[in-house]
Amino acid sequence: MPKALKQPDIDEFRENLCLAATRLFAERGRDGFTMRELAADLGVSPMTPYRYFRDKEDIRAAVCVRAFNRFADALEAAYSTENDALSRSRAVGSAYVRFAFAEPFSYRLMFELGQPDEARYPAVTEATARARATMTRHVIPLIEQGILSGDPKLIGHVMWANLHGAVVLELAGKLDPDCGFDRIVDTSFRALLQGFAVRRS
Repeated sequence: MPKALKQPDIDEFRENLCLAATRLFAERGRDGFTMRELAADLGVSPMTPYRYFRDKEDIRAAVCVRAFNRFADALEAAYSTENDALSRSRAVGSAYVRFAFAEPFSYRLMFELGQPDEARYPAVTEATARARATMTRHVIPLIEQGILSGDPKLIGHVMWANLHGAVVLELAGKLDPDCGFDRIVDTSFRALLQGFAVRRS
């Protein structure tokens, strides 16, 4: 009979397993590795992962929830550090970029692969919705202070899509060095602010 583990040991192993699975999912895709290969990567017996998760999809759901919640934590913290609307918006964007470059495997899993079945894993739906809200919330003060005009959710998604595109291209090494990631992001942000700016008569 396997030795009973204490909760801290269980939590630590689950976290290590999720970290290893995140990398494998990002590198090989959802069907690119087996539970046996995951166990080998962790240096444990082939049946050990099944003591903690039902199957690989169960692991993928847990990995997504962890990633989206860490991501939301980072953006929410950035939002709360600033007082004026423009600084908040820039801080959220900077936190987004830091997370993507610090955790590229998590970022790919969150946005480049199909998500687990939401009906089976409602926690994924909740974590995704929370993260999505943090990516658009910063636009509301910009509108309230008369800096921008329009639908805050739509504007937030336009900004998000623009930043995501730049991040993916940078991670793939496809951006022209003459432009540079920071220059592209700064120029895009200023252009979007101008495009959605309140028109003064």
